[in-house]
Amino acid sequence: MGKRVVKDITYDAPLDEVWAMLTDPAFRERVLERMKVVRGSVVVEGGVVTLDQVQSASGLPSFATKLVGDEIRIVQVETWRSPERADIEVTIPGKPGEMSGTATLTESGGRTTQRVDLEVTVRLPLVGGKIEGLVGDLLLKALDAEHRTGVEWLASR
Repeated sequence: MGKRVVKDITYDAPLDEVWAMLTDPAFRERVLERMKVVRGSVVVEGGVVTLDQVQSASGLPSFATKLVGDEIRIVQVETWRSPERADIEVTIPGKPGEMSGTATLTESGGRTTQRVDLEVTVRLPLVGGKIEGLVGDLLLKALDAEHRTGVEWLASR
């Protein structure tokens, strides 16, 4: 089944500026710094944004750390089909979990709303649903960090 996570993020900037920001490696690197990843990299090639990050598992419940260990690697690939839409695939290499969905940008009155709509799936009996909820919460925190960074980024342009 999975857990659906939907988040709307609004920026006081036109769509083309928000899209340029979201596909800028320097912006994405700043977001990774803000998220305090253990290590990470960003590659942007032809509208495809790949974020490869390792996060500390400290602070996760013990049932989750038993599955992922001390660190968790997350690979996120956004394929921007146009400035208005990206397909998103997130994998956790070597672990039975993934996220997939879309990001869409819509502009109204010079403000742009980014909607992230993802389905979190963890294929584990008994604890899969708990982990899906945990991953969904972590995703929302990551999107909040991206939003705060984006507001500052756009204000400095």
